[in-house]
Amino acid sequence: MSDLAWGTANAVSATLSFYVYSNMTGTFGGNLQGTNSIFYPFSFTVSTANTWTKISIVIPGPTSGSFVGSSGAAGLYVRLCLGCNSGYLTSSSAWGTTAYSGLTGQNNLSASTSNYLYITGVQLEKGSIATSFDFRDYGRELAMCQRYFEMSYDIGTA
Repeated sequence: MSDLAWGTANAVSATLSFYVYSNMTGTFGGNLQGTNSIFYPFSFTVSTANTWTKISIVIPGPTSGSFVGSSGAAGLYVRLCLGCNSGYLTSSSAWGTTAYSGLTGQNNLSASTSNYLYITGVQLEKGSIATSFDFRDYGRELAMCQRYFEMSYDIGTA
């Protein structure tokens, strides 16, 4: 998050990208939330049912708010609103302090138990261009995690 400088005068845009697959077409919504209740509601459109669709959403950098997690808290939450009450929807995508979960007119996925939406390949990247998802095999991912691994022993144990 520090690379984005969100919450400062030097905040830069970021791109949220992911793939969705749903039996419903139309508009869906969600939001980003910082650690001090600053929200950015967004929408995305699924044009063709039962087809993987790449979604890219450019998020303007907010010049206020906090995005630094502490004591195990996340610095940013990404939420999808798949069945929101109309009181949690707004008409525009803009950073603000009201807890809007999505945008007016979006689909209600929970309207029927036969509806579904799958999501994969979620990325948040600096800038306004979504790059391809970096699929890494298990061995490479494990090696990258192990570089931070440290073995510790009880005091007095060699």
